[in-house]
Amino acid sequence: MLSISGLTKAYAGGRRALEEVSLDIERGEIFALLGPNGAGKTTLINIVCGIVNATAGSVRVDGHDIVRDYRAARASIGLVPQELATEAFETVRAAARFSRGLFGRPADEAHIERVLRDLSLWDRRDDILMTLSGGMKRRVMIAKALAHEPRILFLDEPTAGVDVELRRDMWALVRRLRDSGVTIILTTHYIDEAEEMADRIGVINHGRLVVVEEKLRLMKKLGKRQLTLTLQDPLPALPPELADWQLSLKAGGHELELTFDAALEQTGIPALLRRLEQLGINYRDLNTRESSLEEIFVSLVSERGRGRA
Repeated sequence: MLSISGLTKAYAGGRRALEEVSLDIERGEIFALLGPNGAGKTTLINIVCGIVNATAGSVRVDGHDIVRDYRAARASIGLVPQELATEAFETVRAAARFSRGLFGRPADEAHIERVLRDLSLWDRRDDILMTLSGGMKRRVMIAKALAHEPRILFLDEPTAGVDVELRRDMWALVRRLRDSGVTIILTTHYIDEAEEMADRIGVINHGRLVVVEEKLRLMKKLGKRQLTLTLQDPLPALPPELADWQLSLKAGGHELELTFDAALEQTGIPALLRRLEQLGINYRDLNTRESSLEEIFVSLVSERGRGRA
């Protein structure tokens, strides 16, 4: 659905916002683009949507080049930007109708009603936009993006600063759109949302794609698991007899933590438990946990940041 090849954006003065980004996104998938502030996420989206011109590289949307065949490319795209941009004296329904008309789509009141109902805006359809709360204006932005029935939808920080109800409603809508064949590309600082929603994850940092991977494969490949043993008696230090394991003491010596690769057949846990018994180190509880996507993201960004420096 989206094919990006060698995309570069350099500004006057030499700052490079994007550096040879190449990426293919499949039809009907939810793709989460993650990165710290200033990493290049919004620049990438703005180039695809025709708001910013690339310095080099090419982009095709549903087979249409965004420069040579820009009308067809943009007609396939819906964009929900970070900024709230609405006409103060327009009504909710008129805003959605106008957005549909901008793309040359014929009037379809049934579709406009469906979109407004999906976003809990139907009861507010005749309200003037300036009277709405920030959360309601965010809903209107989403309605405008969906009014012309796009085949690819960009959500740039769509839930930033909005209430829990809207976040829940919006993700339910995103799932329905994906099920109908719409391709969803989202950026978010709520990485737990990306972990729950996305099929694939891309991490961008300093204008370069650090990794693109199917979500579960990424978490299996780069994630770690931790075993935490709550000790009967605290240890003042790690005994040298435990040097073969990647252990650390926590909670003032009351917890022994082992980090291991869950993908390996030999995790070392049974041998560790036997060794603890031999050393007379007793524990009263144990539990395991896996790395979250947020922890993997922070690790990726910090590692690439150090490498760049």
